[in-house]
Amino acid sequence: MKRFKVLFVIVLFFQFSFGQESKNESFPESYFGIYKGELNIYGENATRTFLMEFHLLPSDSTGIYKYILVYGEGEARQERKYNLIEKDKKQGVYLLDELNGIQLDCQVIDNKMYFLFQVKDSLLTTFVTFEKDQLYFEIIATDVKNKNSSGGQDEETPEVFSYPINVVQKAILIKQ
Repeated sequence: MKRFKVLFVIVLFFQFSFGQESKNESFPESYFGIYKGELNIYGENATRTFLMEFHLLPSDSTGIYKYILVYGEGEARQERKYNLIEKDKKQGVYLLDELNGIQLDCQVIDNKMYFLFQVKDSLLTTFVTFEKDQLYFEIIATDVKNKNSSGGQDEETPEVFSYPINVVQKAILIKQ
């Protein structure tokens, strides 16, 4: 019975967290622009730094926006063009179309974009937080094969899985 109560509380949390309207109905228009800075990638043995750009721009189609990530410069420059598709603006529901058959769900609440997706054995969480003249870009990655388990010894305590973080990517990008 207690296990059911814990599960019920978790379901309620997600229903209230993501079922309510976003307070910022001016997304994405309020944040259109080109943002530039450095991306720091923190791994197990090293930290690497790359130049990075984030472009959020209108397109010619209603409800579709240009979402472009640029890494590096010169010959090492990599430009990744995506479309951000509005599914339910009032609820903050979007889809990031990578234009290659891959589409990622996106939840926008106030000034923050949330993504959670898995590529092979890597689970990634991405946060893009917009401020007045800058944005914070973060990706956290883990290997799903390396999960840790705790709890679950009895009916009152559910089994819980946690994942050691392998890589963190962080950038503060300034609006140009």
